[in-house]
Amino acid sequence: MLDIKYIREHTDEVRNAAKNKNAKVDIDKLLELDNQRRDELQRLESVQSERNSLARESKGGKPTEDLVQKGKDLKVKADCLDKSYNQVNADYLKLLYAVPNIASQDTPVGKDESENVEISKWGERPKFEFKAKDHVTLGEAHGTIDLKRAAKVSGARFAYLMNGLVKLQFAIINWTIDVLTSEDQIKKITDQSKLCVSTRPFQLMLPPVMLRTDSYAATARLKAEEVTYKLADDDLWLIGSAEHSMVAMYQDEILDNKDLPLRFLGYSTSFRREAGSYGKDLHGILRMHHFDKLEMESFTGSKDGMNEHKFMVAVQEYLMQELEIPYHVLLKCTGDMGDPNFRGVDIEAWIPSQNKYRETHSADYMTDYQARRLNLRLKDGEGNISFAHTNDATAFAMGRTMIAIMENYQQADGSVAIPRVLQKYYGADKL
Repeated sequence: MLDIKYIREHTDEVRNAAKNKNAKVDIDKLLELDNQRRDELQRLESVQSERNSLARESKGGKPTEDLVQKGKDLKVKADCLDKSYNQVNADYLKLLYAVPNIASQDTPVGKDESENVEISKWGERPKFEFKAKDHVTLGEAHGTIDLKRAAKVSGARFAYLMNGLVKLQFAIINWTIDVLTSEDQIKKITDQSKLCVSTRPFQLMLPPVMLRTDSYAATARLKAEEVTYKLADDDLWLIGSAEHSMVAMYQDEILDNKDLPLRFLGYSTSFRREAGSYGKDLHGILRMHHFDKLEMESFTGSKDGMNEHKFMVAVQEYLMQELEIPYHVLLKCTGDMGDPNFRGVDIEAWIPSQNKYRETHSADYMTDYQARRLNLRLKDGEGNISFAHTNDATAFAMGRTMIAIMENYQQADGSVAIPRVLQKYYGADKL
């Protein structure tokens, strides 16, 4: 969430930011409730002070009937004020949590993903001297994708992945782990990107795939109607991505600045309802109800947050270039950003069968927006306390990455070559 003091002092900026993100929140009502909340709190504290004074006055002897009655009256008044304050505060917090983060100055203003801006492009698109196939045709020919049987037992947007694709997924995982846990490899990436950031490697994590409502809501990523599945008999939600539980890990904690940056590479299954996408991307494994991902999460101080975000994008580009998959990089517009985002970047891989780029990666910088909600703080050597800054970014979404590999690496004889960097992990040079 945003600091209420910032909202008071930059009301027009916050109002415009909400409008540009298509967020429906009444900023004027929020400020009205803020004033009311502070007034209520001041009255409550005044009555509590009176009660404390009365208790001191009565100490050491039997209180008079007048003092006893006065004490009862003050208690009734305090209870009434406490109830009133709690109601106002609840309404205030509901509106405060609905205020989105402001966007960076270079973020383009736009209504949706159609107005994202291309900022770079890499790689030559393949030119086939044969009729290229899509990933489903290739997968069925190689016995690696079965959509019909998955639909029979689970419904649409599920798949059985088998044999070579299973091996390919684990090859991608093991290679990525080797790259991102190596300080030498991280230094290579930082040197190439010319960014002044730490060369500290990523720690590995298998995060929980379920979160309680309070923790999930605090990440500002819980979108029940659009995305997330809830367990019927428990206060638990299935995560939409690994970073959702990774960022919640340090909720209500104070980290030491000397331990920063904290970088994690998390692997998990992700669950998506895809409620708003019926009829869209039904063919193949591009948009599934559950899929596996490698995600990066990072905790820094405020002065390092933006460079850490750019470092995350540099990691993504390095990985894609090593796989030799053509892609372009997009700066996300305000209407395509999440509420917590200060800045967002997407990478889209070239998909030959669709003759277009499709999203495979995102990188999001939240400043201290998530940390305020999570009460995640930092302490420096002098004991000063501040809120952490958080970044998350996709390392690889397995299904979409394998689509890009299959379609870009298909051969005239119907085989699929394995990218050079994955061959020793896969154990062969063809699917």
